[in-house]
Amino acid sequence: MMPTETETQVVVAGAGPTGLTLAYELALAGVRTLVLEKLPQRVDQVKGGGVQPRTAELLENRGLLEPLLKRATPREQVGGHFAMLPVPLDCTPWNTRHPFPVAISQGDIEDVLEERATAAGARVLRATPVTGVEQDDDGVLVTADGVRVRARYLVACDGGHSTVRKLLGVPFPGRPGTHQAVLADIRLTAVSALVPRQLGHMSTLTRQGGGHWAMLAPLGGDRYRITFGRAGEADTSRDTPVTPEEITTALRAVYGPGTTLGVVDNASRFTDATRQVENYRTGRVLFAGDAAHIHPPLGGQGLNLGMQDAFNLGWKLAAVLQDRAPGDLLDSYHAERHPVGAQVLHHTSAQRVLANPNPGEDVAALRDIVTDLLRLPDTNRHIAGLMSGLSLRYDLPGDHPLTGDRVPDTDLVTEDGPVRLSALLAPGHAVLLDLGGVTPAGLRLPPRVDLVPATSAEDLGAAALLIRPDGYVCWATDGESGSGADLSDVLAERLVGARGSAVV
Repeated sequence: MMPTETETQVVVAGAGPTGLTLAYELALAGVRTLVLEKLPQRVDQVKGGGVQPRTAELLENRGLLEPLLKRATPREQVGGHFAMLPVPLDCTPWNTRHPFPVAISQGDIEDVLEERATAAGARVLRATPVTGVEQDDDGVLVTADGVRVRARYLVACDGGHSTVRKLLGVPFPGRPGTHQAVLADIRLTAVSALVPRQLGHMSTLTRQGGGHWAMLAPLGGDRYRITFGRAGEADTSRDTPVTPEEITTALRAVYGPGTTLGVVDNASRFTDATRQVENYRTGRVLFAGDAAHIHPPLGGQGLNLGMQDAFNLGWKLAAVLQDRAPGDLLDSYHAERHPVGAQVLHHTSAQRVLANPNPGEDVAALRDIVTDLLRLPDTNRHIAGLMSGLSLRYDLPGDHPLTGDRVPDTDLVTEDGPVRLSALLAPGHAVLLDLGGVTPAGLRLPPRVDLVPATSAEDLGAAALLIRPDGYVCWATDGESGSGADLSDVLAERLVGARGSAVV
């Protein structure tokens, strides 16, 4: 039984994919972390069940992808989509080992992340909703179902209806939802010929009929995920339970009377609301995932955006807590991730128009034109990079063209033998990768920065790269780097220096 008063370094509100990713990152760095979750147990839901290529790379960088792939739903090796238009997005030009989205239920993602986070030392306390937040210059006092926890920082990962955000009175500006739909995990006892047999491109899974639109995704056996709505119908309150009769009506309208509902495992309503907090940091409280941003659920962006928030924030928060970086490093979390969130809100708003299941004549014409554009290799590459996250680069200080870019998971040869770059990033450290023998002897490196001399058959575009724990280049050189003392100064400046871009 937990005492009524306790202390930790970080409290994470919410045990969804964002919160559990952050908990793992913090625990991996040795930060005492407590996750508070209001639900008594995990909901076995498919919701948010698509892992985009960049998220897959980040998971592989921590050794988390393999256990997730074992739980993945088989699907065609086909690219993602933009606005459900019938052109697969090709990620192969982005030099990735994971060019296709991976279908994994959110429940399975949470299960693996929680297992790894708790094994690393994080604690997860369920049935403990946050009810109070007080902060001062030194930390945060969190009250949760009678438990009082003192922490240095609180990170709100508690969803679009974030309790933490409401308790602090943080505005959530944006646009309210104008359309509503239902998402449900169901089991069918009979299926018609119209029901898809295998997960494929999203455009092949969507149908209309009887005034309804629906997307039915097979998950193996008798399990399916259905998303549906009805044109012109007045919105029901989001809190109104979804009934089996409602689902049956949609199934029969779109897939015919030969499709029979058996069991509803879980169901909920959602809207196309678009909102984002103005600042991801409020004193000692930070926001990540849906607590920071919500948008129309198009293209499998939400879960991935939140997990990538966590990968960006985790190592920074650990560095500040362990006095390896100044506190204002945390301002770089907002500086880097808020524009990424805003961009996702922007392009999902565009997709919302294009994906309208009942488009007018003008929207139908626009769909035709955008479809043709997506068939052009340059356009497809651009949109594929946008939707997958592979094209993301951060605006970091430095003159080298690689600064701010992600580094592909290349094959390397070190003094210990062959290794992939992802394995070097698994401990959550920064990596100084010396590919040209330019690192002088006696170089002093900050803590949690690993020097790895190596060779690569692939030209990575530099003789040496300093790679942040989240896999982005923050310094690179094409040749000689000067004396050990000079390079130490350069690395120190990049690690804890300009514009809060520390990488320790």
